[in-house]
Amino acid sequence: MTPRILAGALALALPLIVAASPDPAESAASAAPAADCALPGRTGWTDEGHDTDRKQFLQPLGTKHVLMLFVDFPDAPATGDPGDYYDELAPAADWMRQDSYGRTRLDITPLDRWLHMPQASTSYGFQRGITFEQHEAYVRQAVEAAGPDVDFSRYDLLYVVPTSSASAITFSPTYLYDPAAPGIVAGGTRIKWAVTFGQDRYRWGPKVADHETSHIFGLPDLYAFDGTGTHRHVGGWDLMGLISGPSPQHLGWERWKFGWIDDRQVACLPTAGSRTVRLHAIERPGGTKIAVIRTGETTAYVAESRRAVSGDASACSTGVLVYRVDTAAPTGSGPVRVVNGNPADTPPAGCTPLDMAAFRPGQSFTDPATGVRIDVVRSGSLSDTITLTKSTVTTSG
Repeated sequence: MTPRILAGALALALPLIVAASPDPAESAASAAPAADCALPGRTGWTDEGHDTDRKQFLQPLGTKHVLMLFVDFPDAPATGDPGDYYDELAPAADWMRQDSYGRTRLDITPLDRWLHMPQASTSYGFQRGITFEQHEAYVRQAVEAAGPDVDFSRYDLLYVVPTSSASAITFSPTYLYDPAAPGIVAGGTRIKWAVTFGQDRYRWGPKVADHETSHIFGLPDLYAFDGTGTHRHVGGWDLMGLISGPSPQHLGWERWKFGWIDDRQVACLPTAGSRTVRLHAIERPGGTKIAVIRTGETTAYVAESRRAVSGDASACSTGVLVYRVDTAAPTGSGPVRVVNGNPADTPPAGCTPLDMAAFRPGQSFTDPATGVRIDVVRSGSLSDTITLTKSTVTTSG
């Protein structure tokens, strides 16, 4: 596998884990197993597929031990106390715990001293054209600066935080090791995963750590890499798109991929037919979380219930979010595309048209090309009832 660089996008209440109880609306004997709607990845890298290579990418369950290193440079000496930098990023752990229903926890340990890098900050190539080799050298030098007294075997991944005066360290890419290369070894421990933070963290805040760590777990970027309409695919509906968006909690599909949602919380319609589903808001644990209509080997439509609570408290619209997943689409090329159910709505300040996308009772989505129809029947305070229909598509000629 050719190594690639993964780049980041231009006090929370912690819920208890609640077992999902069967929903009467989901008890039909004819319901298909969730596995029939799981899609394989086809990119060989980060994608929305369910068969993520857990040798290349870290398993996103349980406690992940993170070592935070603080670095400065000959041309950008340290400013401030390392503890202040830690405090700025530490809320990422609360966010991850909430977002995962407590199934993933980041245990972040700071090495409370400045480490001195041997090169000028301007020499590492921190720009969109940075190479894997340049990035690996940066991580290696930070590890070497930490010295032999640090036991790296105790940690799953690293966070490398530069001094604020290092303006040349512009953005926050993720380091994913190349299993076929010698890589970085410290005290007999292979350094596999790291997030190297840049100046953009002052724009995105601590959630940039959650975004980048999600790459280490195997997720692609959902914003567009071509520079035109950067957030045209998902708007502010997912952390892997616009980090500072109004509804940034992970999509239900990604929660299923990560194991934060169980198979029994997935309603699947893989072939022609119809079923009614009561969806429970993804922001709260428990209940059926997503309804999936499979449309091909690597494609599906997904519906989930979104509410203005928890990490999505600033949501611009609430109701049923519908989106198309394509696990053959590479990172930055729209592997997830949200359907706008209200294109005529005028978004309020701080919202974009796509942030108004959630469907309300009485509304429906249809895709004649795939025979898919999703009707929103009714809504509760933290739930939506929908009917899924998949018709057989016939072609003429």
